[in-house]
Amino acid sequence: MRAFISWFHALALSLGGPGLFAVAALDSSFVSLPQINDLLVVLMVARNKAWMPYYAAMATFGSVAGCYVIYAIASKGGETVLRRRLSSRRLDRALALYQRHGLLALMVPALLPPPAPFKLFVLGAGLAGVRPLPFVLGIGIARAVRYLALGTLTIYYGDTALELMRTHGRTVALGLVAAIVAGAAAWWLIQRRAASRA
Repeated sequence: MRAFISWFHALALSLGGPGLFAVAALDSSFVSLPQINDLLVVLMVARNKAWMPYYAAMATFGSVAGCYVIYAIASKGGETVLRRRLSSRRLDRALALYQRHGLLALMVPALLPPPAPFKLFVLGAGLAGVRPLPFVLGIGIARAVRYLALGTLTIYYGDTALELMRTHGRTVALGLVAAIVAGAAAWWLIQRRAASRA
């Protein structure tokens, strides 16, 4: 298995952006390729810093595509199968978080570095009946912010960016979530004022 992962890693690196998309899609679906996606982003950005937004975008689109596969299966009546394969307690906890916090329950794990149980929340979104557009936007925004942050760290810190994300990833993610929530609240207030003036 380790030999296959090494071979796949080398192949993806040689393919550039499309390889990054493929790895992100597989890793976010039912195939687990721990940290290979992050490592590829770091290596590709370190080689060509000017292309950082492109690499972040490919990783984001690939992740959204892979997540959508799991989400679609869960939303089309996969609960019985999932409960057979996963701990019911963990699945119930994920569903309870959706009921309490909505899309934030999906976006926070999407920002966190491994080993955050991200796929569990993707499955939970399907089971909770989250609509496709909010699901795709939530995953897309969170993953884009995450990979842009990783790419930016790579530009400034090089290969040590991965270690920084591993050790301080939770703090960075919570800061990013706070920024997203503050931005959304500000946008909502501006829209509300504009509507009241009209």
